[in-house]
Amino acid sequence: MSLLALGINHKTAPVKIREQLSFAPDTVPDALKDLVAQDAVNEAVILSTCNRTEIYCQLNCDDEATDKTAEILIQWLKDFHNTSETDISQYLYLHPNKDAVRHLLRVASGLDSLVLGEPQILGQLKSAFAVAKKSASVSQMLHKLFQHTFSCAKQVRTDTAIGASAVSVAFASVSLAKQIFSDFNEHTALLIGAGETIELVARHLKESGIGRIIIANRTVEKAHLLAHEFDGYAIALSEIPAHLAEADIVISSTASQLPILGKGTVESAIKARKHKPIFMVDIAVPRDIEEQVSDLEDIFLYTVDDLKEIIDEGLKSRQEAALKAEEIIDIEVSHFMNWLRSLNSITTMCQYRELAGDVRDKAVNQAKKQLANGQPVEDVLEYLAHQLTNKLIHQPCIQIKQAGMDGRTELIDAAIELFDLDTEDS
Repeated sequence: MSLLALGINHKTAPVKIREQLSFAPDTVPDALKDLVAQDAVNEAVILSTCNRTEIYCQLNCDDEATDKTAEILIQWLKDFHNTSETDISQYLYLHPNKDAVRHLLRVASGLDSLVLGEPQILGQLKSAFAVAKKSASVSQMLHKLFQHTFSCAKQVRTDTAIGASAVSVAFASVSLAKQIFSDFNEHTALLIGAGETIELVARHLKESGIGRIIIANRTVEKAHLLAHEFDGYAIALSEIPAHLAEADIVISSTASQLPILGKGTVESAIKARKHKPIFMVDIAVPRDIEEQVSDLEDIFLYTVDDLKEIIDEGLKSRQEAALKAEEIIDIEVSHFMNWLRSLNSITTMCQYRELAGDVRDKAVNQAKKQLANGQPVEDVLEYLAHQLTNKLIHQPCIQIKQAGMDGRTELIDAAIELFDLDTEDS
């Protein structure tokens, strides 16, 4: 039995290729069933995100046949996505056995992500595993591997600062705001724009417990969609002056070529707030907020350049944490591989127990017959002990004797260790 991780990600393939090989959520159950129907595949989990598509398999073959099986899986992947004419091999990576375990643990811990240490991938992995369980495509091996993975990722989060520092403008903006306002649940954030960055800002604010979110956008319908997701409410850009005084936090990121907030509008809002401070972050380039706004008292205005220092420091902190995370992963890979190797010993032990049980049953049945025929109990007990001893040690003794004749000292040393023999007096 072998493990194999096969996939592509943002490091190995452009978005055009990743799009071709991604799995829509509603196709994954059928894909899993088709995958485990392959002769060489016993278990499978499919992870498909915007940055990666990966297949984790437990194969019904030995290590020597893994390469051939990998070719079959690559062809299956191409056939499933109707990309037979595209050469995808140059974009794929293959990780067998121990390397597969290490890769999965690094992915779950955020060490292989586009943004180092990002936590979303762990949730995506848990969802992928849940779908595989529901599709009956996982059994003992992958169930153990993924549970071990989730435990390892949790330990990395707990024992390192891999996710603590800001490494994106969205995270940095919210981190700065939290330094200024301690009771987030009592404050209101006005977000200007409705693109990906503002969506991330809204997500971070919501997770941090912000009291209210207002989203302003040129297209109000788009603002409504985003506001609905985060329990906020939407306004048009033209309505900002009427609501600005409500905002303790203003974060703006639009594609406007002209400023959206001028000094006069902000000055009026400050007066209406009776000079309660407003924290502002202008992520846009060109800027959404006039530079002169920073001259106003009670306004804390930061630009994307101000955030760069925070992001660089955060990235350095995460890189240092990643080194410790790699150490944790090394240990956990070793633990899992030890468990994996123990499966062979368990099979051997079960077989030996079964053999010993057969010997016992035959000897006991013979002893019962002797007792039924009236033979003395002491004689029967001696016979039983003699039979059990002879039967159990007969084959090992033959093998040890043959090993001595063949000069296989390693087998004799193994027997000494296995039977805990004291050879000092021999």
